[in-house]
Amino acid sequence: MISARLDHLVLAAHSLIQGGKYIREKLGAEPQGGGQHASQGTHNKLLKLNQGCYLEIIAINPDGIRPSNPRWFNLDSRKLKEKLLERPRLITWVARTDDIHSLVKLCKINIGQVHPMSRGQLSWKMTFTSDGSLVLGGQVPPLIEWKTDKHPSNSLDESGCRLIKLEGFHSRPILVQEVVKSLGLEKEILINPADIEEEETLKAHIETPAGTVVLD
Repeated sequence: MISARLDHLVLAAHSLIQGGKYIREKLGAEPQGGGQHASQGTHNKLLKLNQGCYLEIIAINPDGIRPSNPRWFNLDSRKLKEKLLERPRLITWVARTDDIHSLVKLCKINIGQVHPMSRGQLSWKMTFTSDGSLVLGGQVPPLIEWKTDKHPSNSLDESGCRLIKLEGFHSRPILVQEVVKSLGLEKEILINPADIEEEETLKAHIETPAGTVVLD
């Protein structure tokens, strides 16, 4: 059986400066590391959560080259850009597997194509859609298959923060649950119903030294 599990959370920000400040204020922890994704025109910083799990802060790199394709994680969306001016947003999560091509075939819906990616000495394969959109509002995660010996979280300092629960809210919760289950990820996220008028949202409950904080 092909296995999959939560790999990391994705927090989009207007800039890495804004995103870092937001995480310091919310979680009392300092993001670190990261680098540039030249093919996507983005860059990031990371914060270790659990073993084998981290929070990624991602933003458009103002010094990067604009890609010919829409950027991943819906970062070229005008609506998302306007929201990010207010504050960073938890937009999706990423799940890792050792057999990304087989798992894509098992998924009940199209979650995008598999692309080779790299950042510095890291390399991986990852799914994302041709138009950059998030699958079912970010409730269904992109898949990632790391091609490195050690998981990126192993090189991060302990942050004192720990993910204790991930929740999704969607107007079509049964569909989301079915897709997540087809990927073997039903234990990684709790899908809740949301009113049709409401936007799809994610909420990560994170334990910090100062208490539990919810990122959304």
